[in-house]
Amino acid sequence: MKLKSLALAAALMAAGLTSSLTTTSAYAQAKEQFFPVLVYRTGAYAPNGVPFANGYVDYLKYVNAKGGINGVKVSYEECETGYATDKGVECYERLKGKGATVFQPLSTGITFALTEKAPNDKIPLITAGYGRSESQDGGVFKWNFPLMGTYWIAADVLTQHIAKKEGGLDKLKGKKITLIYHDSPYGKEPIPLLQERAKLHGFELNTLPVTHPGVEQKSTWLQIRQSRPDYVLLWGWGVMNSVALKEAVATGYPREKMYGVWWAGAEPDVKDVGDGAKGYNAVTMQHGAEPNATIVKDIIKLVHDKGQGTGPKDEVGQVLYVRGMISAMMGVEGVKRAQEKYGKKVMTGEQVRWGLENLALDQKKLDGLGFAGVMRPVSTSCFDHVGANWARVHTWDGAKWNFTSDWLQADEQIIKPMARAAADKYAGEKKLTRRDPSDCQG
Repeated sequence: MKLKSLALAAALMAAGLTSSLTTTSAYAQAKEQFFPVLVYRTGAYAPNGVPFANGYVDYLKYVNAKGGINGVKVSYEECETGYATDKGVECYERLKGKGATVFQPLSTGITFALTEKAPNDKIPLITAGYGRSESQDGGVFKWNFPLMGTYWIAADVLTQHIAKKEGGLDKLKGKKITLIYHDSPYGKEPIPLLQERAKLHGFELNTLPVTHPGVEQKSTWLQIRQSRPDYVLLWGWGVMNSVALKEAVATGYPREKMYGVWWAGAEPDVKDVGDGAKGYNAVTMQHGAEPNATIVKDIIKLVHDKGQGTGPKDEVGQVLYVRGMISAMMGVEGVKRAQEKYGKKVMTGEQVRWGLENLALDQKKLDGLGFAGVMRPVSTSCFDHVGANWARVHTWDGAKWNFTSDWLQADEQIIKPMARAAADKYAGEKKLTRRDPSDCQG
């Protein structure tokens, strides 16, 4: 794309308008599988939103470079949300009628809003690693797919990891763990799980909200300095993460005692802090930075080396780029799975929902897609819409992220009853009926 076109696209996005980066046209044609792409390339969260969006779009370009989805070409259109729920809903309403395959909101707030709309419009939502934790229960949340992980899974894995460092879950008794969280639906998500774990193991949980966008945290870290918790969990996004790390340096709080969620564990979060962030940890949504993955090398070869890359070549393989890439892959594989049942043609949102509910990405399939070593298998069902509950921890060494834990599996004996109870509460409030097994056949 010429520089003038890029400048025009940027101007349109800054104005809050949709921008098309399709290989054909802004509107999905009858022979194309249309992917709406909700992004935030502007605003306070752009440093994190941009690499995710670039990875997402590059994967769709890669699919077309390989001939499409079983011969069906992909088209897509970006819509700028600025991470704002109202703009996200506007984007949804604008794009849903163009044959939308699946929406990926990239915001828990937008997810909450679209959860109300998806069942009526019959368009599935993929919220890979975010959104409503209870939506793993497909018995109530028929159209939501928090694939690969929820915030309850993240919080549970972090609790297990900290317990392992201390010598066992029983050693958490009397410890002080403080959650610093983005004061939004996103940031509040892990609290119920952490409260349950605190009750089980006897540790003291304190929660400190930070107002959007998170540039002012002086009072938060004054409380940290006064209480000196044994561990700090960081549920931040965007500039909030780097500010927290800088405040930890200024306060003298050990970075090795800090653990971020997977949205607080990427290159933009630490690069401005440099050596000051050394020792900081974050749970990963399976993957980390993956510069040597086969899929990364293939995208460089078939997209970037052809001059079709969406962003800078040196970000390909970084944490958030890979997450965007994986999120797009999940949508594509949902289409591909649906095609096995309905034929190799353009799939409707309702057909793709079936595909996502019947994903069977075993290791052989993942290896064939170029994701060997990047992630574990994902297998969904009618009542399990998360498909995988494993994660690892990686640590910043001052220059790059390195895995520093084995694979850890969230404890479903704790999470499943919580998810069912919360899902049943939601169903009661919305006057929904829990799905009957016979509904799983269609």
